[in-house]
Amino acid sequence: MASSSSSAAAAASAAPAPAVNVLAIARQVLHAEAAALHDVAEAIAATPDFARCVTAILALAGRVVVTGIGKSAHIAGKIVATLNSTGTPALFMHAADAIHGDLGMIQPGDFVVAISKSGDTPEIKVLVPLLRRKGVPLAALVSNADSYLARQADFILHAPVQKEACPNNLAPTTSTTAALALGDALAVCLLESRQFTAADFARLHPGGTLGKKLYLKVGDLSRQNQRPQVRLDATLKEVLLEISGKRLGATAVLDAADALAGIITDGDLRRMLGSFSDLESLRASDILTPQPATIDIDDFAAEALARMQQRNITQLVVTEDGTFAGFIHLHDLLREGLV
Repeated sequence: MASSSSSAAAAASAAPAPAVNVLAIARQVLHAEAAALHDVAEAIAATPDFARCVTAILALAGRVVVTGIGKSAHIAGKIVATLNSTGTPALFMHAADAIHGDLGMIQPGDFVVAISKSGDTPEIKVLVPLLRRKGVPLAALVSNADSYLARQADFILHAPVQKEACPNNLAPTTSTTAALALGDALAVCLLESRQFTAADFARLHPGGTLGKKLYLKVGDLSRQNQRPQVRLDATLKEVLLEISGKRLGATAVLDAADALAGIITDGDLRRMLGSFSDLESLRASDILTPQPATIDIDDFAAEALARMQQRNITQLVVTEDGTFAGFIHLHDLLREGLV
């Protein structure tokens, strides 16, 4: 009998799932969440609280502490990461851990943002009076603007949600999307208000490809390379030796005043072999390409990559104050992970 039951269970588990129109469901979810974001945008425009909240945070002496529980805690962590990376010091505090010691991370001069869809969860109801005793400003990021949390807060960041994208209206989907988007709006408003620039962003993101794109300069790479160069009257042999010896696939050609006259690449040499019969008499001036693609030593390396891709070439002549300063090669960019 037990064996028969096991077989039936195995057969049931192996049965194919009911067919669903996955594309229709996916579109329905995305449309529902997009509509909710429209409602959030209208809601923050309807009251002065969002703008007042931005002003209060800009005047802070301390940090923004973002808290929540469950899925809201995950959203709080992401908002904290965005705030920190865009110039607003922030900390994450789990709402459940706060009442077991983590409340001590809140200091005078801080500002708390509490995230809760309902605003009436037991943990929030325990936490809010403790926050009030701390005497720090409190913003409630809630869907229910008439909740306990909203009524106790100094600022209401209203993220209205009519229904979750989950068909059972249970799994936090639309509500977490709305809260996350409102957190992004807050971070970007603060960024713009602080006049936070790409250079500021780079200082906070020195690692990885993103950081390198924002701070790595052409000179940081070109100074590591040799500087192949010949004069206008250099012989073919001298050109060949310079290109092969410096291993950058090209050489600059300078005139008598050390001004850049052109460039000769290994591709130019291959093409030249089919165009000239008297190779002995050739000079650099006969085979150079005038007005080569250049880039300034203080430009970003990412710009060098863009120019190479645009022209379908593998190296650029580097200049400093208008004079020849070396080469940057595609291999340099590959080595740094920019490609």
